[in-house]
Amino acid sequence: MTIGSEKDEDSGRLYLVPTPIGNLGDMTHRAIEVLKSADIIGAEDTRRARILFNRYDIHCKPFSYRDQNAEHMSRKIVDWIRDGKRVAVISDAGTPGISDPGYRASRAVIDAGLPLEVLPGPSAIIPALVLSGLGVDRFTFEGFLPPKKGRRSRLEELAAEPRTMVLFEAPHRLVLTLANLAEYLGGDRRAAVVRELTKIHEEILRHPLCQLQMHYIKNPPKGEIVIVLEGLGAYKKRIMKRCK
Repeated sequence: MTIGSEKDEDSGRLYLVPTPIGNLGDMTHRAIEVLKSADIIGAEDTRRARILFNRYDIHCKPFSYRDQNAEHMSRKIVDWIRDGKRVAVISDAGTPGISDPGYRASRAVIDAGLPLEVLPGPSAIIPALVLSGLGVDRFTFEGFLPPKKGRRSRLEELAAEPRTMVLFEAPHRLVLTLANLAEYLGGDRRAAVVRELTKIHEEILRHPLCQLQMHYIKNPPKGEIVIVLEGLGAYKKRIMKRCK
C-alpha cells in the first residue's frame, strides 16, 4: 500500500503515529493507513491500543513498548527495520515522544541511520494552550515537573519564565503542584486547568492559582490534565496596569 508519500515506503522504517487524546474520531486517515499496513506495532498500553484497533479494523497485534522495556525494545525495533519491517509506535494518547518513551525509539533509529517518519496529529498541548485564554504568541512546554529531586529548582526557573507555560500533571499530584506553583509564582498568577480534552467530561477552569488549588482540594480531579500558566511578562504588565 502506498501511504501518501513519494518515498520508498516498501523499505523498513519506523513510524511514530499520533493517536486521539480522547475522542476516537480524531484519528487521521493517514494514521489509520499506516497502522493497517505496519508489520509490527508497539503500544504504551496494549489494552487501550486494542480499543482503537477494533474501532478502525486494524488487525496487527501490538507489543508492549513502555518506559520499563523501551531500551531493550528499541534495539529490537532497529533489528526489525534492518530486516525490512515497517514498525509503528503509538503512545497512550497524542504524539509519541512527547513525555513518553517514544523518543527512545526515534533516537535509536536515528543513531542507526535508518528511516524515521513522524505523522502529524493529535496533541493536548495546542488545544489546552488556546483554550486557556492566555497569551499564545510565545510559550514553552515543560512536560511533567520532577516529582521530588529537582522540583524546587524547576519551580524557581518557572517563576522567572516570561512566556506562557504548558505542563502535564497526574490527577493525584494536581493539588500539590498547584500549591507549589502558587508558592513560587504567586497565588494570583493566572492559570487554566484543562482536563479530559475532547472527552465527554471535558473541563476548562480559568482562575488564579490559589483559586484552582482550593477548587481541586474540594473536588479531587480525574483523567488527563494540562496546566497552562501566565508568563512573568504578562503577569508584570497586568500588575503594573492595576497599579496605575
